[in-house]
Amino acid sequence: MLRLSKLADYATVLLVHLGRHEGLATAAALAVETGVPEPTVAKLLKGLASNGLVLSHRGARGGYRLAGELEKVTVAAVIAAVDGPIAITACCDGRECEHSSLCGLSGQWDVVNDAILNTLNSITLADMGRHAERLPKRGPATAPVAPVGAETSSVTDAVS
Repeated sequence: MLRLSKLADYATVLLVHLGRHEGLATAAALAVETGVPEPTVAKLLKGLASNGLVLSHRGARGGYRLAGELEKVTVAAVIAAVDGPIAITACCDGRECEHSSLCGLSGQWDVVNDAILNTLNSITLADMGRHAERLPKRGPATAPVAPVGAETSSVTDAVS
């Protein structure tokens, strides 16, 4: 099964959210907004910054912002930034694997890999974000949280 890594998925979600911020966003705010654990958000933002997809600003009022426009960042670029080059087999793009002399398919997977890569390069973060806009909105990231130990009503309270 071909499967996108969880980190690449999270990075795509983070970048779409980050692209909707007018100013800077902190890792903590993005974690609340997206539901991705804050340590994972911080790790991803650092890696995305080193790959030029986000810009980081240090200081008390620091945070992160998207380096370009959502319309210009492709899903392929995000996956490559997180997981490295996109290749469905070890022998894609002219590379050889330990079984190439026996399998006889060396280079044949390139057609499939190219089709996947072309598709991922044709989908931008803006495209991904348009789908998310159709989903029901959740409350603001700064919504108040009930204090620890606070009582909440439940079905059992209504029955008693």
